[in-house]
Amino acid sequence: MSGRRALFTSLLRLGEADPDGPGWPRPPGALSEADFLRACTRCGDCIEACPHGAIGTLPSGPTAGTPAMNPNVAPCHLCEDTPCITACEDGALAPVGAAGILLGIAMVDPERCLPFRGPECGACRNSCPVGALHTSLGRPSIDSKVCNGCGLCRADCPVWDKAIEIIF
Repeated sequence: MSGRRALFTSLLRLGEADPDGPGWPRPPGALSEADFLRACTRCGDCIEACPHGAIGTLPSGPTAGTPAMNPNVAPCHLCEDTPCITACEDGALAPVGAAGILLGIAMVDPERCLPFRGPECGACRNSCPVGALHTSLGRPSIDSKVCNGCGLCRADCPVWDKAIEIIF
């Protein structure tokens, strides 16, 4: 396992999801949760296939060892060839185009976002691969009907404590 993948996997393991909440998003193309859990053999092939190290494993309980993503830690790059799906021989991940990927929704925190405090920025808008970020008076707003929660906007946010959070 590469150093970046090991780091992400450990961060994902440390970031325990709320057991009563929706949990972490699954990789692109994941079947419904029940079908996914039946099909996934926890082989890790999708994790190894991700060139950006965006897929890790869940830490405990009945879903321990299953692949999941945390776009707040490592964004999904919406690879055209979806190597994570191609690598899944179990059928837990089904072919889907970029339009079919939904990991969450990005939310901007105006308290931390630079344009809300004066300086111009635009890093998030420029990095959004689906055009979900727009600006009004230089301030970003997110079109929730377009945003897929990939996390690329958050990754490119220049603010140390990130002005964007992906909610899933």
